[in-house]
Amino acid sequence: MEGALIARDKVGVQDFVLLDSHTSEAAFLNNLRKRYQENLIYTYIGSLLVSVNPYQELDIYTVTQMKLYRGVNFFELPPHLYAIADNAYRVMCNEYNNHFILISGESGAGKTEASKKILQYYAVTCPTTEQLQTVRDRLLLSNPVLEAFGNAKTLRNDNSSRFGKYMDIQFDFKGAPVGGHILSYLIEKSRVVHQNHGERNFHIFYQLLEGGDKDLLCWLGLERNPQKYTYLIQGRCAKVFSINDKNDWKIVRKAFSIIDFTEKDIEHLFGIVASVLHLGNIQFEEDSNGHAIIRDGSQIKWISKLLGAHLSILQEALTHRKIEARSEEVLSPLNVDLAFYARDAVAKAIYGRTFTWLVNKINGSLANKVGFMSGVLNKTVIGLLDIYGFEVLDTNSFEQFCINYCNEKLQQLLIEMTLKAEQEEYELEGIEWEPIPYFNNKIICDLVEQKHKGIISILDEECLRPGEATDLSFLEKLEEKVGDHAHFVTRKLADQKTRKSIDWVDFRLLHYAGEVTYCAGSFYLLLFQVLCNSKNSIMRDCFLLSELDNRRRPETVATQFKNSLTSLIEILMSKEPSYIRCIKPNENKEPGKFDDFLIRHQVKYLGLMEHLRVRRAGFAYRRKYELFLQRYKSLCPATWPHWHGPAAEGVERLIKHIGYKPEEYKLGRTKIFIRFPKTLFATEDAFEYRKHLLSKVPVPLRCKINTIKLEACWRGALARRAAKKRTWAVQTIRKFINGFINRKKPLCPENRDFVRLSQYHYLMKLRDHLPKNVLDKSWLQPPSILEETSEMLQKICVRNLVRKYCRGLTAERKVQLQQKVVTSAVFSGKKEGYLESLSQPFLDTRLSEFSKALEASATSSCLCKFLLDQTDSFSKRNSLLAEAALPPPCRGSDMKGMMDLQDCSQTGDTGIPLGQKAINLSRIPWGVRWTRV
Repeated sequence: MEGALIARDKVGVQDFVLLDSHTSEAAFLNNLRKRYQENLIYTYIGSLLVSVNPYQELDIYTVTQMKLYRGVNFFELPPHLYAIADNAYRVMCNEYNNHFILISGESGAGKTEASKKILQYYAVTCPTTEQLQTVRDRLLLSNPVLEAFGNAKTLRNDNSSRFGKYMDIQFDFKGAPVGGHILSYLIEKSRVVHQNHGERNFHIFYQLLEGGDKDLLCWLGLERNPQKYTYLIQGRCAKVFSINDKNDWKIVRKAFSIIDFTEKDIEHLFGIVASVLHLGNIQFEEDSNGHAIIRDGSQIKWISKLLGAHLSILQEALTHRKIEARSEEVLSPLNVDLAFYARDAVAKAIYGRTFTWLVNKINGSLANKVGFMSGVLNKTVIGLLDIYGFEVLDTNSFEQFCINYCNEKLQQLLIEMTLKAEQEEYELEGIEWEPIPYFNNKIICDLVEQKHKGIISILDEECLRPGEATDLSFLEKLEEKVGDHAHFVTRKLADQKTRKSIDWVDFRLLHYAGEVTYCAGSFYLLLFQVLCNSKNSIMRDCFLLSELDNRRRPETVATQFKNSLTSLIEILMSKEPSYIRCIKPNENKEPGKFDDFLIRHQVKYLGLMEHLRVRRAGFAYRRKYELFLQRYKSLCPATWPHWHGPAAEGVERLIKHIGYKPEEYKLGRTKIFIRFPKTLFATEDAFEYRKHLLSKVPVPLRCKINTIKLEACWRGALARRAAKKRTWAVQTIRKFINGFINRKKPLCPENRDFVRLSQYHYLMKLRDHLPKNVLDKSWLQPPSILEETSEMLQKICVRNLVRKYCRGLTAERKVQLQQKVVTSAVFSGKKEGYLESLSQPFLDTRLSEFSKALEASATSSCLCKFLLDQTDSFSKRNSLLAEAALPPPCRGSDMKGMMDLQDCSQTGDTGIPLGQKAINLSRIPWGVRWTRV
């Protein structure tokens, strides 16, 4: 890093801590601008990384760059995302402790891309095995799935994350990734039913319509045109030039197969996505009593089919509300406005809970199964927190309130952990700690979250109290309980000048990053608990029956978010931190454009100046004695060219010779601390001057000759090593070419290596492409030399699958399958709709009634034989035996009877023609077993 200081006038400094005017916002922006114009998008503030979105592809994320930063000291190379990732990984491996990397910033600042780059870095640089390759692929491919369901186009970003994400990457004791776990926070459910002009709904809706095949869309009852759906047309930009929905759909489908989703899971998941679109197309109208009724029943029928819910229950849920009074339940009809509100609330609840199910499903796939199988349970983790930055919009709703509250907590955590790290380093080095003054935003956090007195507690009281709660009643309660707080203002409490900018239903909070005015009218949310009895397995997991039985009042969304955020802070407090702050340089996504006003706004809201001030309150620069002495030893005759004593003594001699003043530095146990950047700059300038002088010193002739001899010997050694390697390569290639030519001969020395390699590659490939079930007839084509082996393996595999399937059958299921096989021989091709009934098990209700009737009449047997006359084309007679499933006492009886076929045919019911007669099928119980004799 020190070497880059020479070009500081052109490209700025790599670390903001080295700014002379560290309290000047203008100096901060000027340094950021210099670096951005040279495509240097990364800058440090101590160990915090500031990243500016370049809005273009830069050649700084190659595998070569990854290897360059691997295992290198944090400050040895220019600032980079990989330096943060590698430092966290190395410290985790060396000290066996857990880390987290917090990535924050505005929408469009590059948070999601940063988290992807870090995952890719670990995937390439961490040790792995073929067994762990699947885990690595699942970690990488979980991103496209979460982006499809949780990201959307906004005015600021075409791929904006509309939820907060915390991912733990789990490593074993060797440092190899073995699993992961994801937590999601506050998905923007309101986007499902409403989008601003120029914005889109979540990506998955457009991907399904654009990329789904014709049969899938037909089964879902969807049309390919997104203009047909109310929930997709409000933003008026279904097609976006920068988004390829069809290609993204293919990636998501591939990810589903690798993340271990079953076909049934995928079918139910897309059924839910389609049902949300159908919900949006439901329209209501008034009946004669002013109550809401559904205008067209076609959409509700599709929803009933896709969710497996009863049609009448769905209609009732959308047009009525249930009121509980003591032990009674009363259904009250809704008017049209409330019905539309109920429809949208159900859509949001379905999508929100489905997203939670999706995250849990991915977590099941990422779970660390390798450790349990191998018996190695010790693991460490690196967490990635990709979370929304501080937001100030024209109209700030409940969601902005939660987002900004989250940022208050994270800012508090950042300052506390930075101060803690500084204090620990000072104590470790034996330097006296000087208290650092800073703005403690705990007072704002308490205003929001304090029990019984905070805004969230007041909101809970208003939501749960009897009677009708309104925006103004909530605001009055706030004024009553927190009106005297220095960081809370309403129109009633404000002074004459401030009052003009606050509406009657608004209140204003003075956050650490600035003032934000919130609209109290958007703080009421309703919870819908429906679809508990759905046949869709995902819906059953999302809407549990136990919720209906629970008589406790449900937690409000605000309380749920507060609790989850508290849990997140506890997780982060137990880990070592790293920070990445992402900045958006302009609103138009143009490369090279630096908008001072916009960036100043983000620097303030990200708390960068406050962090820099805390970091600079002590010493601007610190280095280990060995590194400092190695770089600057040429500045002192006593240390040049070699210093043979302890490094600490050498540094002390060096700085005395240079002329450091006592107030400019401190000497710790292992490091030198320099207080002012100008002291370091002067040292670096002197070093550059000294380098030029040393380069002009004449070298003795004898030294030159020795240098040439040494270089010649070394080049010869390298050439011999390269020649030996080339010889080995030629021999190996020749051996395998001969093996390929003689591959069809019996095993011999000429083809042994080639055959063994072919066998190994085939078996390794076959391992990943084995049939998944008995009906899967696919099998990998073997090379000619392995055809016999492949045939034997296929038989073993099929037998194993059959054995596994049969062992999983219950006795009842086995009997049903036997009945199905026999019945199929009778009905297949002769009865309409028979194929659709194959998947449905037989019902034993009619059989039970038939058996009871036999017992009541004391009939000992019901064995019927029908002799069937065949047409002239058949030379033999067949007979059909229908044997009912009788109680044990009735089986084996000698009593036999004949059914009058003429009576059966005269009933008028449809029967199967058998010669000149017809068997009346409606009179034979469903439990009858048919066999051919």
